[in-house]
Amino acid sequence: MSRRPLGNTGLVVSRLGVGLAAVGRPGYITLGRERDLGPERTPEALSARSRALLDAARAAGVRYVDVARSYGRAEEFLARWLRERAVPRDALTVGSKWGYRYTAGWAIDARVHEEKELTLARFAGQLAETRALLGGWLDLHQVHSATLESGLFENEPLLRALVGARRAGDCRAVGLTVTGPRSADTIRRALDVRVDGERVFDAVQATFNCLEPSCRAALRAARDAGLGVIAKEVFANGRLTDANGRPADTPLVAELGAVAAAVGCAVDQLALAFVLAEPAVDVALSGAATTAQLASHVAALDLALDATTAARLDALAEPVERYWRTRATLAWS
Repeated sequence: MSRRPLGNTGLVVSRLGVGLAAVGRPGYITLGRERDLGPERTPEALSARSRALLDAARAAGVRYVDVARSYGRAEEFLARWLRERAVPRDALTVGSKWGYRYTAGWAIDARVHEEKELTLARFAGQLAETRALLGGWLDLHQVHSATLESGLFENEPLLRALVGARRAGDCRAVGLTVTGPRSADTIRRALDVRVDGERVFDAVQATFNCLEPSCRAALRAARDAGLGVIAKEVFANGRLTDANGRPADTPLVAELGAVAAAVGCAVDQLALAFVLAEPAVDVALSGAATTAQLASHVAALDLALDATTAARLDALAEPVERYWRTRATLAWS
């Protein structure tokens, strides 16, 4: 699998990365989880599933793994796998996130699954928790779901602490993930944030797919400025896969099926190829819940989209506000 630098961070990533959000906790907002995971979602079962996915990813040449404090026990599962497999330190780049606290208590039907707090206290506490599990494996430490309204960019003590963690070697790079209809504006704002003249953020992770490409120009600006770029939710939480049975998406599913048939690939491969065709994207996160899904995603690396196919996918883009309203209606399952 081809590799490339993650911006100017000095870190190296593969074009495809693996995120453990879908297997680090029993509930998530991806369509088709009942089919993918079934009823057996104990910590032991999901630990074994994480181990199988990480083994398959490593065998395929995946170089980047993405976790977070709020992904249930994902950091723990990853740390255990790193120890058991005695993975060489230079064989993998690891990113984690702070800001959300997992609150579901391992229940799928919890009233609240995670609680967000972008404060200095939350950062310090969760950095300690992550390092207790991952130790020196924390390469990229990311603010989880930053928005213009979160107060992150105005909180100078917090920004200084982020830079301080990088200087102290607690992590090698500082990043942020963005969310919501103003994600592009959040990215542009992040490019200007500095502490004593030093840029705070080294990388950005954003939702990017053929339904929601509104960050394209901002991601290109970030890449031009030397930031690493990570694409998340490349399958639109399952809407761009064969698991999408939403009645409102019937026309979308039909068009995706027709385009995929014309190309001779699976729908998920088509969606991933769209993201990988964007030059600004360093690594796209798979988010696979099964090794079969991961194998399909790996195969998409060899898929090149011609101009006609790219145009048909571009035409699927939704108004940004509508896309995020739809995402907010997806149930945890």
